[in-house]
Amino acid sequence: MSDRNPGCELDLGWLNSIHVNVPAIRLRADVLQSRRSVKREWQAAWLLRAITCIDLTTLGGDDTASNVARLCAKAAHPLSSDVLLALGFEEDDNRITTAAVCLYPSRVADAVSCLKKMGMADKIPVASVATGFPSGQYMLKTRLEEIRMAVTSGATEIDVVIDRSLVVTHQWELLYQEIQQMKEACGPKTHMKTILAVGELGSLTNVYKASLVAMMAGSDFIKTSTGKEAVNATLPVGVVMCRAIRNYYQRVGYKVNFIILSYAVLSLIV
Repeated sequence: MSDRNPGCELDLGWLNSIHVNVPAIRLRADVLQSRRSVKREWQAAWLLRAITCIDLTTLGGDDTASNVARLCAKAAHPLSSDVLLALGFEEDDNRITTAAVCLYPSRVADAVSCLKKMGMADKIPVASVATGFPSGQYMLKTRLEEIRMAVTSGATEIDVVIDRSLVVTHQWELLYQEIQQMKEACGPKTHMKTILAVGELGSLTNVYKASLVAMMAGSDFIKTSTGKEAVNATLPVGVVMCRAIRNYYQRVGYKVNFIILSYAVLSLIV
C-alpha cells in the first residue's frame, strides 16, 4: 500500500447518509474513560512510544533561529541521560526521538539546517503549518503559496488548516476542492496533515463529515485541532474521527493516520 492517501471522488450520497448518534457516542466515551489505564509495569514503554509520536512544536511570534536550534536538540534528545540509563538504554542512545519538529514556514530552513548539522536530517522530519494557520481565513492563493514555500524550504510534512466556514455552511464541494489543491501543492513526496479545528465545527456530525471530506480529498492524516481554539480535542470527538477513519478504510482501502491534540485524552492511554 502507498504511504500517501490516494483519495477518491467526493461522494455526496455517502456524506448525506451520515448521522451521528450523540448519546451513543457519549456513552462510548464514558466506557473508555472507565477502563483501567495501562498496567504500571508497561507505563514507561507506552510513554516512550508516545514521545516517538509527538510533533515537537514552536509556533510563537517571537521564534528565532536559536529557539529552533533548541527545539531540534530537544527533538533529537527528548530524555535526559539519567532517564535513559534508568530505562536500560545507553547514555548516548539516539533511538528515542520525537516524530518531527513543527514550525511556521519562515523557520523551516532553520530547522533543516540545524538537523543536518546534528546528523539527524534523515531521522527527524520537518513539519510546517501553512494555509493561514490557525484561522484558515486567508485567500486560497496565498494559502497554497505558503505550502509551496514551506516545501521548497525543506518541509516534508505540511499541517494545513481548513476554512471552518465551509463546514458550518455545508459547502462540502468547495471544501473538497480546496483540500485537493492543498494536496497538489504539497507535491508527490510531502505528507499532508489536515487540521479540522473540531471545536469550531458546531456538531459531531459536522466533525464526521469534515473528516470524510478531508480523507476523500487525499489527506494523509487528519488532526483534531490547532491548539489555538477555545475547545480542542475531546474524547467524543476522538471516537467520531476514529469511526470516520474506519469507514473510509472499509470503503477505499486506505487507513488515514489520526492525530489528537489534547493531554487529557492522551492521559487516558497512559
